[in-house]
Amino acid sequence: MSKNTICLWYDKDAEEAARFYAGIFPDSAVSAVHRAPGDYPSGKEGDVLTVEFTVAGVKCIGLNGGPMFKHNEVFSFQIATDDQEETDRYWNAIVGNGGQESACGWCKDRWGVSWQITPRVLTEAMAAGGAEAKRAFDAMMEMGKIDIAAIEAARRG
Repeated sequence: MSKNTICLWYDKDAEEAARFYAGIFPDSAVSAVHRAPGDYPSGKEGDVLTVEFTVAGVKCIGLNGGPMFKHNEVFSFQIATDDQEETDRYWNAIVGNGGQESACGWCKDRWGVSWQITPRVLTEAMAAGGAEAKRAFDAMMEMGKIDIAAIEAARRG
């Protein structure tokens, strides 16, 4: 186990979520599934308790802890994309499989985990600072999924 691992709480679908992520993002995989050695408040002996997985190179553990805690926007995965095709592919995979669109490149998967699908051109525009960053920022504030051509046009003024 890594010294630092992100632990995500799920009701009962940690394995399904981990396999979904592994099927979408490169450098992602499910590495282990651990079953409960005994009954616990939201499950029985033999149920999937934890799942070790990697999302885009980030080590995670999914814990099937029950329905008492829900995901929200205070935590999100930010996925950098190189072009509109990649942006569309990740966005559509998450939103199109029971997820939900949000604003400014954010969306949620069907388990409520938040994702920022962020084209590198947007990050570069923000890093440029000044009027260029302001124009790109203003354009982004009007978007759900990020439109790279619109960000590039805003950068140029």
